Amino acid sequence: MQNPIQTVHLPVKKGFSLKRVSATLVAATLSFMVSGVQATEWDMPTPYGDSNFHTANIRQFADDVRDATNGELNITVHSSGSLIKHPEIKNSVRRGLVPIGELIMSRLANEDPLFEVDSVPYLASDYDQAWKLWLASKDVLAERLDSQRLKLLFAVPWPPQGIYTQFAIENGEELKGVKMRAYNKSSEQLADLLGAIPTQVEVPDIPTAFGTGRVDAMITSPSTGANTRAWDYLSHFNHAQLWLPKNMVVVNAKAFRSLPESTQKALEDAAAVAEKRGWDASKEETDAKIKIMRDNGIVVSEPSAQLVEHLQKISETMTKEWLERAGSDGQALLDAYRQR
Repeated sequence: MQNPIQTVHLPVKKGFSLKRVSATLVAATLSFMVSGVQATEWDMPTPYGDSNFHTANIRQFADDVRDATNGELNITVHSSGSLIKHPEIKNSVRRGLVPIGELIMSRLANEDPLFEVDSVPYLASDYDQAWKLWLASKDVLAERLDSQRLKLLFAVPWPPQGIYTQFAIENGEELKGVKMRAYNKSSEQLADLLGAIPTQVEVPDIPTAFGTGRVDAMITSPSTGANTRAWDYLSHFNHAQLWLPKNMVVVNAKAFRSLPESTQKALEDAAAVAEKRGWDASKEETDAKIKIMRDNGIVVSEPSAQLVEHLQKISETMTKEWLERAGSDGQALLDAYRQR
C-alpha cells in the first residue's frame, strides 16, 4: 500500500535561512493571535451635551484609550444623559450596569459630605485654590469610592460658578422669592440662604425650565450659561466665582481588574492626560464663554462689595454646617488643604 504522506523536496536557494522562515511564521502567528483578540467594549454615560468641554475631553479620553490599547478597549461615549440619567450614573457603574461613567462629584453629598467639599462657597474660588483642594482631597475621596467598588480615574472642574438673573444684583436681597435653578446640595442651600426657592434642574432641561417658568434664575458656570443660550431667557450674569465644582470619572472596580495589566495602565495613563487637559480647557473656557455671553447681550458684572459681604456671611454658615456633617474627616481635609 502506498504511503499517503509524501515528502516533497523543495530546492533550496542560496542564502535561504530556516531561522528566517521560522521567525516569519512565528511573527505571522502572533499577528493573527493579536488580531483575533476580541475587543472589550465599554459604554460610558455622561450627563452633558456634545458642545460641552467636559464631553469633548471625555471623547478625547476614549480615543486615547482606544489608540493606546490598539483597539482592545473601546469606550463608546453616550452624551446628554441619553443612556443613563445623571442621578443614576454612579449606582449604575457601582452595580456593573455600565463599566464607566461621568458625574458631578457633589451629587454624592447626601451620602457622604466629603464629596461636597468643592462646592462650599469661597473655600476654593479660583483655579490655584481648586487644584490645592483637589490634591488635599483626592486620596480620601478615592478611598470612599473604593469602599463602594468604584475606582476614581480623574476629575475636572467647571469654571467658577456665578448667578444668572433677569435683573442686576446689588446686595443679594433682590433674590428673595426668586425660583432658582439648583443642581446639588450646596446650590440648594445657597438659594435657601439667599431667600430664593431652589429647584433641581439638569443641564439639558435648563432652557425648558426657563421657558415654562419653573425657574427664573440659576447658579451655574459661564460654560453652562453659554451652552444653554442663557441670553434667550436671562439678561444678567454676576461673575461671583462662588466655587469650582468638579466632574469625576469612575470605573467599576471589578471591570477594571478584569482588564489585562497593560490595558489597566493604558487606561490610567489616558486618565492622567485627560485630567490635565481638562483643567487647562476649563481655564480657557471661562473667558471664552463669558465673551460669547457678552457678544449675545448678557450684561456681565463683578459682585459688588455689598454682595460679596453678604455671600461671605452665607459661606461662613455653610462651611460651619458642612463641618458638622463631615465631622473629623472633614476637618482633617480642610487642615490638609490649608497647609498646602
